[in-house]
Amino acid sequence: MNLALKYRPKSLEEIIGQSHLLGTGAVLQKLIETDALPHIFFYGPPGCGKTTLARVIASRLDRPFYEMNATTLKIEDLRRIFKEYTNALQKPLIFIDEVHRLSKNQQEVLLPFMENNAALIIGASTENPYYSLTAAMRSRSHLFELKSIQQKDMFQYLEHIIALEKLSVEEQAKEYLVFSSGGDIRAMLNLLESASAIQSPVTLETLRQIRPHAMQAGSSESESHYELTSAMIKSIRGSDIDAALYYLARLIEGGEPAEFIARRLAILASEDIGNANPPALNLASSTLNIVKHIGYPEARISLSQLVIYLASSPKSNSSYMAINNALKAIREGEIYPIPSHIKTHAKTYKYPHDFGGWVEQAYLATPLRFYQTQKIGFEKTLWQWHEKIISKEK
Repeated sequence: MNLALKYRPKSLEEIIGQSHLLGTGAVLQKLIETDALPHIFFYGPPGCGKTTLARVIASRLDRPFYEMNATTLKIEDLRRIFKEYTNALQKPLIFIDEVHRLSKNQQEVLLPFMENNAALIIGASTENPYYSLTAAMRSRSHLFELKSIQQKDMFQYLEHIIALEKLSVEEQAKEYLVFSSGGDIRAMLNLLESASAIQSPVTLETLRQIRPHAMQAGSSESESHYELTSAMIKSIRGSDIDAALYYLARLIEGGEPAEFIARRLAILASEDIGNANPPALNLASSTLNIVKHIGYPEARISLSQLVIYLASSPKSNSSYMAINNALKAIREGEIYPIPSHIKTHAKTYKYPHDFGGWVEQAYLATPLRFYQTQKIGFEKTLWQWHEKIISKEK
């Protein structure tokens, strides 16, 4: 029997991880226990328990359970379910997977039934559905994020399953089962099941033959991928090319997906280099696109080129600090009206091109200052351009 199905949690107490949502005092736990659950949408990585949690909620609330997928969902099926329970005392729970793929038409059909609570709607997605759901859907529901299962919880659960199934697994193999699964319980159990069918005890070599590389962001070594990634980023930030390459090699050899590494490097290109060397972001973007298509082993070369380029570039976090400062001001209540002369169709707006490229006028109701140039690399040239543009001495 499939281990993932055999040991799928059947109660809230059996749910692994998600302590921020479940457990004593947790908000989702309270909503479930008091039967005050609104329409909700879960999002999080594969194998973190979104579907399982929806099934457990349906069982806990003793509701009829319907499981659908947004890619194959038919409007007539929804209407049939709603009609069946029109006068029923107990309303059904409809679970919709891949909810970010719901069409606008499908969402509009759901709306009136959500409004009158004809059913409890729970959706799930590996992507944050906030941007794919209409404002009307969002206003009638709550979004909850499920996290990847922590490694300590994965280890504890793995030992539990090994004991129940009376399996023999070498210690190195246990580490690989956890770290190569990247927080995905289902992936870990599937790999364990396949390996245990081949040999006993389960060895690291057998696991690597079945799964040569990590499924997601993960490392097969005892040092987590977070630590190795952090070490690589800090080495690049510190302009140590060889250290950065060493940690890159550790990540590659540990089975880290090339796309994950490239994404982290793209973030660094803006956060730590920025306008001190703008082409860094272009190269990072190109590398991310390339490794998506070529994969290993060739992707290692593109990643190496990018790491060397980033480590060799001048560093500035001015852009990173500027947007953080702006967001902080807004969150602290610095909300000001838009000056009337720059609103849409304003008659008093001064078009800069009519004045040689720049004209003095206020763009904020209250003067604010977020950006502080460090005048490093090309950022110094940008600042000189800016100062020349707004200089009154033409």
